[in-house]
Amino acid sequence: MSFKSKMLAAAATLTMVGGVGTAGVLTAGTAGAATPSCGPACINIFNKDFGTFRHPNFTMDVFRQGSRIGQPLILFKTSNSDPALDFTVSLQGNVSDFCAAGIITGFTCFRWGTPTGATNAGITADLPAFEFEYAPFGVDSGLCAGVARTPFQGEGVTLAPCGVSAKTVWIADALDNPGRAFVPLINGANTNFSHPFVLTYPNNGFPTDRPRPQLQVRNLTGFSHPGSVLAVISSVSSNQLWGATFGVLR
Repeated sequence: MSFKSKMLAAAATLTMVGGVGTAGVLTAGTAGAATPSCGPACINIFNKDFGTFRHPNFTMDVFRQGSRIGQPLILFKTSNSDPALDFTVSLQGNVSDFCAAGIITGFTCFRWGTPTGATNAGITADLPAFEFEYAPFGVDSGLCAGVARTPFQGEGVTLAPCGVSAKTVWIADALDNPGRAFVPLINGANTNFSHPFVLTYPNNGFPTDRPRPQLQVRNLTGFSHPGSVLAVISSVSSNQLWGATFGVLR
């Protein structure tokens, strides 16, 4: 059964992209890197260190276009002819929906999946969760950006089967970078409460380096203080902050 089917059984409704304020980072731009075949549905994920919403410059890419489980993910120069840059995005619901379905558990539910009106230790956040599916030339591959095992420090991000586990789920973490256009992306299989495992570009790496630096998950740097005035203070490293645009590169 797909994630969406599981959560429809566990929750009455699923939040749509247009109604999720914390997901604004995923709808903030229009310039893109996708091929014309992938078109406006394609999402182009880029890192704050290397691009802007007007000029993403380097976006998430499947190394050597390999459509297979375990293929590494990198950042690569934007192009409207490279199918390795083609990803589609699926909003799978909020974290609380995954928690109700038993897909996301533990600390991640406690901190990032508290439904509106409820509270856990003063935290009231129920963040949106996504899958990013590799879709070369607009054709869904059934493989999503994810990790192979329960996240650990420095684990490489690869292609993994979509809709099977929380390892291919990414949470748009506006809680830990409040009020800003770029957000960390927490892996849904995270097991760390204060410093979750988030999508990270390797330190001192650059997308044109050889060998190409592989995307990783690493503990979130710094620590925000949800529910307090200190929440405006963010020490998140820029290589852990991500934005996105949609559509074909113009």
